[in-house]
Amino acid sequence: QVELVESGGGSLQAGGSLRLACAVTRSPSRYTNYCVGWFRQAPGKEREGVAALDSNGPTNYADSVKGRFTISQDESKNTVYLQMNSLKPEDTAMYYCAWKWGGWKPPPLADSEYNHWGQGTQVTVSS
Repeated sequence: QVELVESGGGSLQAGGSLRLACAVTRSPSRYTNYCVGWFRQAPGKEREGVAALDSNGPTNYADSVKGRFTISQDESKNTVYLQMNSLKPEDTAMYYCAWKWGGWKPPPLADSEYNHWGQGTQVTVSS
């Protein structure tokens, strides 16, 4: 069993920064490797993967956020972060974190690969 709770969303102006957090609570499992992804969905648009991390370190980013967003984890806090810099109005969306057991290189950005999801946190960027 895996539970994910996102936090850190908010409203800000373009060019600003925000750090999202995904607190992970999980029951013991026979699996040791995992992937965590950050996804977003804007009104009227498909959900898209923006960043993903494999438990062994590899990361993966959507082209639209490369160089601006950074995914990381603090295992001592069971938390995965998404640092978002140079935010643009088109980054406005509900952001979700998701979990899958099993490592993958590169970690996937397809939402169909993940089977545990948080409730989301809203990010609104104004021009």
